[in-house]
Amino acid sequence: MSDRPDANGDRGRRAELKVAADRLREEGCTVGEIADRLGVAKSTAYRWVGHIPLDASSDSAAQRRQAAGARRALRWAGKRTLREAAECEARRRAADWVGALASRELLLVGAVLYMCEGTKSKPANPRYDLTFTNSDIRLVELFVRFVETTGRSRHELRYRVAIHENADAEAAGRWWAAELGVDVGCFQRPTLKRHHPRTTRTNVGADYRGCLVVRVPRSRDLYLWMTGVVEGMAAASAPDPRPPEVDDTR
Repeated sequence: MSDRPDANGDRGRRAELKVAADRLREEGCTVGEIADRLGVAKSTAYRWVGHIPLDASSDSAAQRRQAAGARRALRWAGKRTLREAAECEARRRAADWVGALASRELLLVGAVLYMCEGTKSKPANPRYDLTFTNSDIRLVELFVRFVETTGRSRHELRYRVAIHENADAEAAGRWWAAELGVDVGCFQRPTLKRHHPRTTRTNVGADYRGCLVVRVPRSRDLYLWMTGVVEGMAAASAPDPRPPEVDDTR
């Protein structure tokens, strides 16, 4: 019996593989997938099916896109977790750097905060009752502490929730009162914003509590003092060297 390989058998086998490669290509398989499934080299698979366009609408192509999307999502999730951890650490370092605020520091910060977010008096409409509005409890608390530094009590202030009409205004008022440590009786009737169903809003759900309007009655002298402080800060000399661990080159 001859030990020579059966050339006709090899040719028949390769012909069968080529037919199978054509079929897989029509099903939307890539060259790499065809090579793996048929056990041939990628160069061989490419020679067989490289001239056949890849059908992007096939089930195989859809599965491949779905798998690729899942891999991307997993990869970005890992990067997002690392980024969030780095950002959290940066905020923690900055918070530790602040430490305890002296009265002078709180007065300066409060004056600037109000001039950014509070109601301003205009020559045509002079108004000296301080009215501060914000949705961030941290900034509201900082403003209230500023007012307390001037000798007023947070219980003397007047509060009002401004919120969309389809939200729970009473629950929001209770939340703001608890966060600030004041009685809900200090709150005036809420201001309800008309809801436009066609508008896509992201401030919805149980965590949406609107804005809080804080009014400081009889505050003409304080308002004039704040405007003078801001003018003085703008005209002041250059600041001290920047705080440690702040990299503003990135």
